[in-house]
Amino acid sequence: AESVIELKGDLIFLGAAGEETDSCGAKKFVQDNIRDIPPLAGIVIPEPTDFEIITAHRGLLWLQICTHGKTAHGSMPQLGINAITAMNRVINELQNYKFRSPSHKLLGGCSMSINTIKGGNAVNVVPDKCAVEIDFRTIPAEDHSGLIDSIKNIITRLKQNDPKFEADVSIVRDTGALETDNNSDFVKNFCSAAEIDRTATAGFCTDGPFLASLSKNIVIFGPGKPHLCHKPDEFIDICDVEKAAEFYKKIIMKFLA
Repeated sequence: AESVIELKGDLIFLGAAGEETDSCGAKKFVQDNIRDIPPLAGIVIPEPTDFEIITAHRGLLWLQICTHGKTAHGSMPQLGINAITAMNRVINELQNYKFRSPSHKLLGGCSMSINTIKGGNAVNVVPDKCAVEIDFRTIPAEDHSGLIDSIKNIITRLKQNDPKFEADVSIVRDTGALETDNNSDFVKNFCSAAEIDRTATAGFCTDGPFLASLSKNIVIFGPGKPHLCHKPDEFIDICDVEKAAEFYKKIIMKFLA
């Protein structure tokens, strides 16, 4: 049934593509509408938080490092340059990597994990390429461009020690951290409407940082258990969907009725 309540403002719904990959939907929406949309009271991202009100999450930076060598027959390795052996030097350097930013009071510190490695085509061929992908998780104070420069400096230093060493760094994905002021009127009113008296942080990333130019007030709140995400049998209980509908109704009424 249609509601007879007249809202005092607009409610914008965005169903954005690419949240799990490159946030292309959120980026495109902001690019196309930033001049036309008036300042927003706030943004709600309905990720599965099990009805926790999330106001902060770490960012992510995925980098690929490729080392380049020269192929040769496996019986004559001295005629080639082994890209896997070169990558071993990179990994050894990364094991001792130190982040510049101090720990965040809510999100903790930054982290790094080397999660994929690919190299070589055959057991009897010296590999001319090896690639690793690194998952950096960052806090608001950690500048991604500075982090990338620090990795490039490692590459430069290794090449200075060995002129035959060749490597490059490329960005796979780049999403900033999110932090909304828990003392803002928006967060306080949101908590009041949901009848939840505390906020929390999340270990996952969202489109939130790409929407921050539309509003500095962003919360993440929705049905579903976070530990079920990306599992083959991922699901949300029907009762939680219904509960979420009631929550969102109360929140909309709080701000717009």
